[in-house]
Amino acid sequence: MRIGVTIPIFKSGPAREMPGWPAIRDLAQHAEGVGVDSIWLFDHLYAKADPPEPMYEAWTLQSALAAVTTRVELGQLVTCVSFRSPGLLAKMAVTADEISGGRITLGIGAGWYDREYTDFGFPTDHRGTRFAEALEIISGLLRGDEVTVKGRFHEVDGAILLPAPTRRIPLLIAGQGPRMLGLVARDADAWNTAWHRAPDERLHERLGNLRAALDAAGREHSSLRVTVGMLADQTDPESLAAAIAAFDGLGIDDLILEPERPGPAFLDLLAEALGKK
Repeated sequence: MRIGVTIPIFKSGPAREMPGWPAIRDLAQHAEGVGVDSIWLFDHLYAKADPPEPMYEAWTLQSALAAVTTRVELGQLVTCVSFRSPGLLAKMAVTADEISGGRITLGIGAGWYDREYTDFGFPTDHRGTRFAEALEIISGLLRGDEVTVKGRFHEVDGAILLPAPTRRIPLLIAGQGPRMLGLVARDADAWNTAWHRAPDERLHERLGNLRAALDAAGREHSSLRVTVGMLADQTDPESLAAAIAAFDGLGIDDLILEPERPGPAFLDLLAEALGKK
């Protein structure tokens, strides 16, 4: 089971401070240095709060982190497809993947936080249909195809990525309902569910629903990468190690930790818990 961490690009920690670029860069490099497998960013226009709180734009920072790290996988939990046209998003992913040397995973979802939609002028209706049309365009472009889609909400005519992708960028989808799981089973390389403090009944139900969707699509379970987001509030290496170990044996490929107190001290704690320090 690989271990990833989220990097805060919003106010976080006990002091509720907004990090600057040097702090974000240093934290990502520290995470890579202690041996985590992946680093993930959230994609929102506001941090989750009412009134809204500040939040940096994820893909700008993703590209910057691609240039200052060398090994770790870089991904999003998850990119909201409503905020960018699907063709542009595929183009962004290919460009960031080039900067990273082939370390980008494109995580996408349908979105949910209505205020950021309405404040910035994005429609909130038919999010499932909009996502399905966007997915058709994105997945085709990432395969290197010439794509024509005439949907209800999205349309491209002979679109092609130039330069072409140098590899098949992994596509991760976050979604729980039957329609989204059907799209996962059909098109995704990876799936995410979050956030869980422990492998509780909710997680087991979601994993069961995923397996049922894969069975319905006639797809081998092992062909889909399963990622799970874990809320980490432990303050000593023994309890953190035990919390991580509780997810073993569930068919999870990646456990992605969202620390309650993000920072270098947590990363050192994680390294100790994993026996890397």
